[in-house]
Amino acid sequence: MLRPSFVPPAEIRDLRALTRLRTVLASEATRHRNRIEKILEDALLKITAVLSDLFGVSGRRMLGALVAGQRDPYRLAELADSRVQASNSELQAALTGQFRDVHACQIAILLELIDALQAKIDQRDEQITAMVAVLPGAAPACPGCDLIDSGHSPTCPDLALPVLALAARLDQITGVGLACAHVLIAELGTDVAVQFPTAAHAAAWARLTPLAHQSGALARPGRTGKGNRWLRGALGAAAMACAKTKDSFLGERYRRLRRRRGKKKAMIAVARGILEIAYLLIADPTLRFHDLGAGYYDTLSPEHQTRNKIRDLERLNPGMKVTLVPIDVTAA
Repeated sequence: MLRPSFVPPAEIRDLRALTRLRTVLASEATRHRNRIEKILEDALLKITAVLSDLFGVSGRRMLGALVAGQRDPYRLAELADSRVQASNSELQAALTGQFRDVHACQIAILLELIDALQAKIDQRDEQITAMVAVLPGAAPACPGCDLIDSGHSPTCPDLALPVLALAARLDQITGVGLACAHVLIAELGTDVAVQFPTAAHAAAWARLTPLAHQSGALARPGRTGKGNRWLRGALGAAAMACAKTKDSFLGERYRRLRRRRGKKKAMIAVARGILEIAYLLIADPTLRFHDLGAGYYDTLSPEHQTRNKIRDLERLNPGMKVTLVPIDVTAA
């Protein structure tokens, strides 16, 4: 699906190297966080059962106190932030265990590694942001007057609309953050038409399209393949973020597909949708993302809505068939 012998420009290759390095550093930090959770389980401390984020404000306070030598569950529970939903008794029960000095030594070392990795990640974020700002094709553009990197023209009809750079426009996509936007720019480039004629070609290159193996009249689905793991990883995280939204088109699309096709296929479909939207935004500097909203499917034709409602009723009532009968107005 990629043009043969294509070599991205040097600035894209450099950006790609940094975004991939940031992904590796974040993965290493996650591994160390998982090790700390394993150590707490070994010490019979169930902190993750009462805290949604072990490495948030409350979690870091408790971990720091444990490393410093504090073992009293009552004192440790007092370190919880006021926003923690668990009660004080629940916190004390979760912090009661067999935490020993060897556990404190292990956690202290891992926390130092996590902090060092996070500092390196923050440095790479600043470096990547600076590199993206000077890329050709990533300059701010106005959708009303088609001016690039020069603000609005005096006759622009969209003077109230902010002029956004490429990364900021990608950031507007539901589920896509600034870090994911940088990965999209690094892996796709700023001149996507050179590599991929259409958005479907880009989705096929990322292995986000279904495959079919056909032999005569026999057809069966095939594996999509691994594709670009850096791009697929970022799109998968963005799709998971979309799945948690309640008022977005992509979130509603995920829920509709999950009911019929399962979680994995719904996640792949949403990831492909995000990639195709990103392709269009990169290809046209004047385009802006506009969320259709969760109620978009309700605006479809009455025939489609009727068919879907009947299908839902028949699924809820096995063995029954729903038929529509016209109302006799004269009899009423």
